[in-house]
Amino acid sequence: MSDALPSYLEQSEAVRARFRRLHARDVILSVRDLGKTFRSRERETEALRGISFDAHRREFLCVVGASGCGKSTLLRILAGLDEQTGGDVLLSGKPVRGPGADRGMVFQGYTLFPWLTVKRNVMFGLEMNGHGKNEAEREALQWLDLIGLGKFANAYPHQLSGGMKQRVAIARALANQPRILLMDEPFGALDAQTRARMQTYLIEIWRKIDITIVFITHDLDEAVLLADRILVLKPHPGEVQEMIEVPVPRPRGPGLHLSPEFLATKARLEELIHPASDAEDDGLTLDLPRLVQVGDDVD
Repeated sequence: MSDALPSYLEQSEAVRARFRRLHARDVILSVRDLGKTFRSRERETEALRGISFDAHRREFLCVVGASGCGKSTLLRILAGLDEQTGGDVLLSGKPVRGPGADRGMVFQGYTLFPWLTVKRNVMFGLEMNGHGKNEAEREALQWLDLIGLGKFANAYPHQLSGGMKQRVAIARALANQPRILLMDEPFGALDAQTRARMQTYLIEIWRKIDITIVFITHDLDEAVLLADRILVLKPHPGEVQEMIEVPVPRPRGPGLHLSPEFLATKARLEELIHPASDAEDDGLTLDLPRLVQVGDDVD
């Protein structure tokens, strides 16, 4: 596995300097030869095989791959919600043995407690970790101000839009000041406009706090927009295919989707995840009987 951008696009000196700074930072997360096999009485299914990579302090790392490549399984293992069958996961040099306050998790679904106010949802983890009520309330309000929802502190989840709910979920995950934030397609259920706003919010939050983010997505535009590096997994079982350093300069604003760096990186991801030979393998060329009148064409 190479950490260098493949030869399809040359890096500028500014981009090379950015990645020299990234690699000079401490390694927060280290994954070594990780494997996961699901076993039942009838069969064994190998989901992950030989996954190895590092994530550095304050890095934004996206994980992409075809459906069924084990992205969510990998994230659950990193969170301590599932156990690997081989290999090691080290967080700040210590083995991961179950969930911990050093990791925050945000799911695609809205996981807020509907019977608690926005403020109490953010306070929940703080109180569970031993903070007094007054301290937890003060910190919760600070996080809500950071994500722009301070005036909704006393609202209930059903009174919020989808994007607002996910902002609260992010604040709740960050309130315990974890070393790493794990996000499993958190914007996948949002409409396009809300998703774009949430991406902007997340980048701003990431810039302001000391956090490493591992972000699962199936959206290649989202991966290129957000990530410092993109880990590409092969499917069946999930294996590391390539680690791509994203050459798109930061800060990333409007118009970057048309930049040569963005387009070339996305094209490389498409090439890796959806090779041309897959069209035949997936049965996309279908031999169907004609069910409309001759001459009634839509070409």
